Amino acid sequence: MDNSLNISLSGDNAQRLKLVHKLGIVIFLLGIYLLIDGFYWNSFLEKNTSLYLSFLVMLGGSIVFTYRSFKQFNPITIYTSNLNFLSRFGLVLGTIGFVGLLVFWWNWIGFTDSKYFWLIWTMIPVGLVLYSVGRYSGGPGIKNNDYQFNSLTNRGVYGWALAVILTIFYIQLYWIPEQIQGLVKLFDPFSELLRGKPSDRWFTYGSIYTFVILFLGIKFMIKYKGNNYQQIKTLSLIISQIGFAFFIPMILEGLNMNNTTDTSGNYLGYYSANPVDSWPLNYSFFDPGSFRAYAQPAYQPYGLAYLVWGIVLFMLITPVVTYFVGKRWYCSFLCGCGGIAETAGDSFRHLSSKTKSAWNIERWLLHSVLLFVLIMSLAVMYSYFYETDFIVAWGSVDFKTYFFSVLSVLGLLLAFLFYLKVSLKQKGGILFIGMAIVSLLMLMLLYGYFSGHQEAFILESKQIKSAYGFFIGGAFSGVAGVGFYPLLGNRVWCRFGCPMAAYMGFFQRFKSRFRITSNGGQCISCGNCSTYCEQGIDVRAYAQKGRNIVRSGCVGCGICAAVCPRGVLKLENGPEEGRIIDKNKYYD
Repeated sequence: MDNSLNISLSGDNAQRLKLVHKLGIVIFLLGIYLLIDGFYWNSFLEKNTSLYLSFLVMLGGSIVFTYRSFKQFNPITIYTSNLNFLSRFGLVLGTIGFVGLLVFWWNWIGFTDSKYFWLIWTMIPVGLVLYSVGRYSGGPGIKNNDYQFNSLTNRGVYGWALAVILTIFYIQLYWIPEQIQGLVKLFDPFSELLRGKPSDRWFTYGSIYTFVILFLGIKFMIKYKGNNYQQIKTLSLIISQIGFAFFIPMILEGLNMNNTTDTSGNYLGYYSANPVDSWPLNYSFFDPGSFRAYAQPAYQPYGLAYLVWGIVLFMLITPVVTYFVGKRWYCSFLCGCGGIAETAGDSFRHLSSKTKSAWNIERWLLHSVLLFVLIMSLAVMYSYFYETDFIVAWGSVDFKTYFFSVLSVLGLLLAFLFYLKVSLKQKGGILFIGMAIVSLLMLMLLYGYFSGHQEAFILESKQIKSAYGFFIGGAFSGVAGVGFYPLLGNRVWCRFGCPMAAYMGFFQRFKSRFRITSNGGQCISCGNCSTYCEQGIDVRAYAQKGRNIVRSGCVGCGICAAVCPRGVLKLENGPEEGRIIDKNKYYD
């Protein structure tokens, strides 16, 4: 159910709205076709132009699909008239700082000076804090007032403009970096201070990403003051981003333990040094380049330690911790994607679709991406070990060892799926599909091994990885995953594309102690819980029937419980027995 506006449509108006939505889908699919054409064929336009056009067409399709009325075009709304002086002053100050970023990004000023960097990154956070204090302080309660009348947060002109700006930035960051050199140079003073060398695009992006989570995290904490769960969650996300994702990789590079060259100038390789950047989210974890970096003598003991830690994290720690507390420990407390969604995306969480069709798309698309990354990882490792032994100080892993190890892991996974199917007495469904897919993968690996093929799945592993990196790692997780926040909500990537979310969601749904309990007798059907569920779960439908929420998509952000005026909802970790009250297909 979509609660973004309380309107009623019937007859011809409803029919016209359906036609508009269908048109939006067609335009969006056209954008995807242009993206594929730009990556593979370039039959219409050269690659860079095709990239821009494809995402702008997809944005246009999203705008048409979410279109409601021409009132959305009005930039002046009731929201702005309800701001006090402090919040208005902070908004103006922060906006000036943001415009300063745009000036350097679009290279309108051909020179840089350290004072501009420090001035911009003083104005933005100070403006944000002043705005937040003026907007959210004073009186009890979580103030989501007027969000649905704000052009920026309700798919109005400002929201569409922000979506275009973010989309263009991510296209340039991933594929046309020469167009953001002005922004990169702006960060030179910060890079010289921390690393002793000029900035590059990834340092610039990492810095902006970290600043956003830090400063908008402070805004989030001011807004949700008095809610201990939200305070701890946000503080954990800030610490994880600053420590794990930003400073630890930089420290290892400074110690010449990663992403560096030897004394002869030969590049030694790179591996992800973020200790919570786990496979399958980190799709390059099992990449041949990463394997070569793990084994570099100059990178020891950290290279091998990261390899071992990463394997233990996704094979043991992730399922065990998810069993006890659900996927929230990662998605809402540690993950960088979750960090940007919870902080920068908080103002857009009510835009997520609560319809059954969106939920069906979520289930099929999310698990398809997980299957894609599994096939890609198996394929690139198969080709790597076919040609090379993984050699470290204590021994080596050859092709035969790799093959039978992978076959054993897939066999255990097949047995686990069969156990769940029998214990839950499920007929057909996703467990059966999972068993069929795992069996097929095992057969294809066996055929490749005994027939002597260098490629595991017929296609070249490089082609599979290239396609995944472009369409999923760049286009989906970056461009659409963040750029489409103002149109489709703040968890576009987490909800529809993140393979880590799919992996943990499987355990959360079928084998976990986590659930959100509801006291249906206290529910007044206000709809706050459903409106502000960033994962598109119609929480109110559960609460009205007194059902526990055990959906695999739930990230345990706790906002539904926070905005409930009657304390109907509670995040709990209890016994598995009685966790699923009603096995109705739509809700569970």
